[in-house]
Formats: sequence, C-alpha cells, structure tokens
Amino acid sequence: MELLPAHRAAMREFDNRVRRTGIDQLDNATPCGEWRVRDLLNHLVSEQLWAPWLLEGHTLEQVGDRFDGDLVGEDPQAAWDRASSAARAAWDNAKLSSRVHVTGGKIPVEDYGWQMTMDLAVHAWDLAKGIGADTGLDPELVEAVRAVFEPHLAALADSGLFAPAKPVSVSAAPQSRLLAMLGRQP
Repeated sequence: MELLPAHRAAMREFDNRVRRTGIDQLDNATPCGEWRVRDLLNHLVSEQLWAPWLLEGHTLEQVGDRFDGDLVGEDPQAAWDRASSAARAAWDNAKLSSRVHVTGGKIPVEDYGWQMTMDLAVHAWDLAKGIGADTGLDPELVEAVRAVFEPHLAALADSGLFAPAKPVSVSAAPQSRLLAMLGRQP
C-alpha cells in the first residue's frame, strides 16, 4: 500500500471511532498513559490542523502556539471534521518529494506522512479501546504501517513517543504485532 492510500485508510479508521464517541465518554481512560479520550482527540485534531501549515513549508515557529489548548470543546465530531478535512486537502495536494519542518528538523514529506499514518492508525485503536468500540483495523493498513516501521523499531523505542515494545509471539496476528511494537498490550 502506498502512502496516500494508507493515510486515507488510517484517517477513515480514526474517523469511524470519532463518529462513535459520545460527549459523555470524553473522560474515559485510554491505553495512552495519562490521556483521557478528550486528550487523545485533542492530540489528533491538533496534528491534523498542523499538517496543512507544515506541508505548505511553514516552520514550527511560524505556526507557533495557535493550536494549543482544548480544540475539542463540546463537539468532538465537529472539531475532528474541520481538522481532518483541512488535512485531507493538504495531503491531496502535497509534494511528496519535498521536505517538511518537524520537531527534529526537516524530514522528507513522505516520512512525515507515514508518521501521521501510523499515529492515526494506532490512535484509532486507542480511541476504540477508550470508548468500547470495535478495535479491528484495516488489515492492509496494519501490514503497510508495520512493514514501514518494523525495521526502525529501535529508533521508535529511542524516540520516547511510544511506550516500550511489548513481547508478542511471531505467530500473533499482524494487528497484535503492530500494537505490541508500539507499546500496546493487544
């Protein structure tokens, strides 16, 4: 699976869980350490709002703190719809051969796209766990994300962005292997 179809699939997975999220579930726990459902949603809404700016070539300093604070409010679906629509449009027009500013410096847009894809996919699972929804992810998406990131498992562990990898059997289902690789207990 190529980047843009994988990214769209990951957005659909997260979108499907947002549509099932009730306002009364915003304080539910998630598998993401200290994050509640609201925190998880806020993280993904913020990421999507950043994407158009970064894909247009803006630096982190130029974007500044405009996406700090509570972006979810009392209507998580509306917040997600606005943010994800802007991100989808930006990715549809992105030059994958260019570079983008991120916390660690400038990286290829394609690498940024895969990072966003992985984040959407794993957080779709996290959100599903937090709201008690179906946790099954698109198998083709799971395989694509795992294939891209498994060779970089040590770098993922060193990044501090995910919990340490969990042990999992080599015969485990692909989704379980991906989740364990990213510090989740499937």
